[in-house]
Amino acid sequence: MVFEHYGLREAPFSITPDPRFVFLSERHRDALAHLLFGVGQGGGSGFVQLTGEVGTGKTTLSRLLLEQLPENTRVALILNPLLSPIELLQSICEELHVDLDGRHGNLKALVDALNAHLLEAYAAGLRVVLIIDEAQNLSTDALEQVRLLTNLETPTQKLLQIILLGQPELREKLARPELRQLAQRITARYHLEPLDADESAAYLRHRYAVAGGTRFPFTPAALRQLHRHAGGVPRLLNVIAERSLLAGYARNRQQIDELLLDESAAEVLPRRAASRLRMQPRWLAALAAGLLALTVVLVWHPWSRGVAAAGAARADDSVSAKQGNATEPTPAPPLFAQPTAAQKASLAAPTLDAGAFAQLLSGETDGGTTAWMAMLAHWNAPTAESDIQAAARCPLRLSSTLMCINGRAGISQLARFNRPVLLQLHAPDRRRRVLALLVGLGSRNARLLLAGGPVMVDRGTLESAYDGRYTALLGAPDFLSVPLRRGDLGASVDWLRQRLLAKATTDSGAPFDAALAAAVTTLQARSGLRSDGVFGGDTLLMLSADDAAGPHLQRLPD
Repeated sequence: MVFEHYGLREAPFSITPDPRFVFLSERHRDALAHLLFGVGQGGGSGFVQLTGEVGTGKTTLSRLLLEQLPENTRVALILNPLLSPIELLQSICEELHVDLDGRHGNLKALVDALNAHLLEAYAAGLRVVLIIDEAQNLSTDALEQVRLLTNLETPTQKLLQIILLGQPELREKLARPELRQLAQRITARYHLEPLDADESAAYLRHRYAVAGGTRFPFTPAALRQLHRHAGGVPRLLNVIAERSLLAGYARNRQQIDELLLDESAAEVLPRRAASRLRMQPRWLAALAAGLLALTVVLVWHPWSRGVAAAGAARADDSVSAKQGNATEPTPAPPLFAQPTAAQKASLAAPTLDAGAFAQLLSGETDGGTTAWMAMLAHWNAPTAESDIQAAARCPLRLSSTLMCINGRAGISQLARFNRPVLLQLHAPDRRRRVLALLVGLGSRNARLLLAGGPVMVDRGTLESAYDGRYTALLGAPDFLSVPLRRGDLGASVDWLRQRLLAKATTDSGAPFDAALAAAVTTLQARSGLRSDGVFGGDTLLMLSADDAAGPHLQRLPD
């Protein structure tokens, strides 16, 4: 049924290494060329090493290699290298159909039998290749045994060509002093990098077309978001794309947008445990608190009264519009408070290119302490160590006046929220996350607060590092709770009805009904949110975007 919905013959994003779906990017072609070169050198070559992150296509390339080997080639393929040296030798012999009668468990007998077989193959004009996948799992003893196999030779050439495929840990393992003899025999090395954004899009379109699809369902924004979630790793691209197709079918959609893509990615990607904040020594924390207080004074307070006045005016206009026609959506508010020329000067911060920004993220070591301290300071909340630790857990109700909201949104949506937000950014190694506070945004640039201070970056640079997750604080009455949906009762529903439909007392105690759900859906549709009629954290942020209370995003000059 899913295939029929999209006009497909078969699953386009299966994670099995089917050669029909192979998409060779430039880096994949280079990697395959290295493998073929190593095999083509025959007995004159040493080891060939191919490494890459999990899911980048190493196994697929090995299958392609097998298809392109000359007919006079015999291959031993080891897929599970978690073996002792004797077990590894025995597996190699079994792959090559060497007679092992009476030789099991005898290291010398196994080597002699393999040597005799290789000599016979050489005499018959055959080439023998050993391919070990997941080679990072080989023990040091097993790797040494593999090295010793290269001693099987004639006076003119080696009898066995060896190819090692593995994750980046293989490179680290072969850099050990005890394995330097093996490392010196590697004559061809290639590290397979993930796909870039254009290659990711081409990869997905290629697989979809091979499966029979004619109308590609992913919007350009969804493709960009898919690349960011997957980090250009083909396996993750497949997993997220497949889940997105299922979600689109379940909701009877022909197109998959950014929001649906985000939801699908959240369902299939592993949850990352929230990193614990590593607190600095007290004197350093006190210094950081002083610097942040100065930043808040310079950046926020100079125009907070202006923001409040503008927000109050917008609120009066909004109430008037709602009273005039309760079902008409109010005009979308201006996104940013406008700083004066003097206030623009206080926004001064170093502008970093992509390389410098990546280097800065690599050096972040405070675990998010600075970003959380800045966020709390923007809301005039306490910033003691205990307060930061409590906030980092992000309970829905942080205090009687503050709520904490976690969500997923693109940068454009964060602009509509019009609030400072904590962003989870990828460190360059993609093995950890860095928290940064987004305090300013323009059409081209973004302003962030990190442990090293405020910085300016290009929006494209920020989007490439941002993993889509945000955390926001918001002032809210102590009785308010979210999410709210049809059938709910209580003070939270009364408050929402008053905000959206301007009905303060006449419907007090009434349930969340169809009229209120329709008003919520209208707000969501106007704001670019998922229009499901459920009043959640992101909808609350949108409803409060033009409220006078609390800090707003700074408008950066274009």
